Amino acid sequence: MIDQILMTKRDGGTLTAAQIDGFVAGVCDGSVSRPQAAAMLAFIFLRGLDAAESVALTQAMTRSGPSLSWPGIDGPFVDKHSTGGVGDKVSLVLAPLWAELGCRVPMISGRGLGHTGGTLDKLEAIPGYRCDLDDAALHRTLRDVGCFISGQTAALAPADRILYGLRNETQTVACIPLIVASILSKKLAEGLDRLVLDVKVGSGAFMRTEGDARALAEAMVRVGNGAGVHTRALLTDMSQPLGAACGNALEVMESVDCLQGKGPADLRALTLALCDHPDAERVLDSGAAFERFAKMVRAQGGTLSRLQADAERWDHVAAEDGLVTRCDAWNIGRAAFVVGAGRLRADDPVDPAVGVMVHKKVGEAVVRGEPLATLWHHERGGDEAKAELASAFAVGDRAEARGLVIGAIAG
Repeated sequence: MIDQILMTKRDGGTLTAAQIDGFVAGVCDGSVSRPQAAAMLAFIFLRGLDAAESVALTQAMTRSGPSLSWPGIDGPFVDKHSTGGVGDKVSLVLAPLWAELGCRVPMISGRGLGHTGGTLDKLEAIPGYRCDLDDAALHRTLRDVGCFISGQTAALAPADRILYGLRNETQTVACIPLIVASILSKKLAEGLDRLVLDVKVGSGAFMRTEGDARALAEAMVRVGNGAGVHTRALLTDMSQPLGAACGNALEVMESVDCLQGKGPADLRALTLALCDHPDAERVLDSGAAFERFAKMVRAQGGTLSRLQADAERWDHVAAEDGLVTRCDAWNIGRAAFVVGAGRLRADDPVDPAVGVMVHKKVGEAVVRGEPLATLWHHERGGDEAKAELASAFAVGDRAEARGLVIGAIAG
């Protein structure tokens, strides 16, 4: 059967749902060899998948392992996925905010690679916080707290782990149907009613252009809805970092500020836009979402009172008076990465205390000698990080920042 499936896709034909199911099952049980699976990825990369094939692949990958279910817990069950960026700590604010508004949020998240930060890395900066909850602990936390943020269990969408590794080896990562299936297979396995997607655009994002980001967002919305989960997406700016903090403990501290009605205006605005609830602003200002966050942290073994970021600090200052014309997310993310806030490989450790605090963004006035950003570092990578920060900023006479929310794709 696999030979016929491969020939069909190689020649540009359309696969049936049964054929796609058979391929995914064979990947998991070993009856489809690694070379055969690699060939299929290459053919999908070159030939693409139509809408029905994309839904079928995503659902087959979701069914490759047991899905989470929530007996005895009333919904609606909602979650959010971001395509990744610099300073993006929205999940830490949005999950408890949604829970305080009466939703249940079973948030399965990941760790960061390269210049983009991972939600689990941020939370693991909280002493004792556990991201390896088993199914019973996930159910208990969702029932008692209303939300959890944990890592992928070994049983969840196992086909994705196999195919994701092969995509890296075969240079087929940048393929929209495969990206969509990888992201949504894990989200659909959470037992969701609703999903909102934050698709980043800009230098610090996976998708650098609005056209590429829109194509990905439209595909994910189409497949998510086709699989029975009400899905919508926002296109949001990642030409400069979100918020001020870029680094794990620093981002948790900034999230706590936001949960108490403070924090950077852009982080607050994006959280409210993704939340999409008429009472969200009132609840965020009340501090109730912070109490919910603290309850989640305790339920997952963490101690917020022991959270700290203790590192040496160095200011990158403006060389002249003027307006900030560039605050580049890529360079700032690289600065945080090289001092240890990120990782190159999945098993690399991260330093929770290091990172960058951004003080000035595009369009803001600055005077000579005023700090544009502060590097928090230990001994690793300091000189390289300082060079990245020097490249990140420019000051001039005229500046125009892109709006935070660029567009929306309705479900």
